[in-house]
Amino acid sequence: MSSQATNCALLIIDMISDFNFEGGTDLAANARRVVGNMARLKERFQTDGKPVVFVNDNYGRWDANFADLVSWARRGDSIGRDIVDALLPTGRDLFVLKPRHSGFYQTPLPSLLESLEVGKLVIVGVAGDSCVLNTAMDAHMRKFELWVPNDAVASITTERNERALGHLCESVQVHTGPVAEIDRRAVCAWKHEDKKND
Repeated sequence: MSSQATNCALLIIDMISDFNFEGGTDLAANARRVVGNMARLKERFQTDGKPVVFVNDNYGRWDANFADLVSWARRGDSIGRDIVDALLPTGRDLFVLKPRHSGFYQTPLPSLLESLEVGKLVIVGVAGDSCVLNTAMDAHMRKFELWVPNDAVASITTERNERALGHLCESVQVHTGPVAEIDRRAVCAWKHEDKKND
């Protein structure tokens, strides 16, 4: 990350999904409880002219582009159709397809964030104890300032989600305050000293 990086971006992790996998029904149910907060953040970032980046698993569909994945996740029998609709990407949104858990692993995300001069990231999505956690840890190693809102990530169980958030807050000083904080400050105006897990 460049020392001149002053911009911020919202990363939406793995929310374009049909949730048709082991534990997917439970994960989708928990994602529905927080998807409204993700959509609220997305709208706020767009209003403020800040980048919104969908960082999404390609589900082994190597012949698919992002538009193909969106259509596939919105098909009639998709468990996640309503979730995708709540966050439906627009022409202003950016995207990165990832083959593994971290959004930084073998993807163009580092180059994209550098070109956007991003130094701060807000990370939301699923699963809190897997792809969100791994992406946040990789971002921390790259010296990004991070906010992972505790009411905008979901895991298969509440307990797993809370453990992941606790680890991020206590071990790597990731800010985990709720989405409501956007009503009290400029977007991306948090600092590392705000790391309490509200």
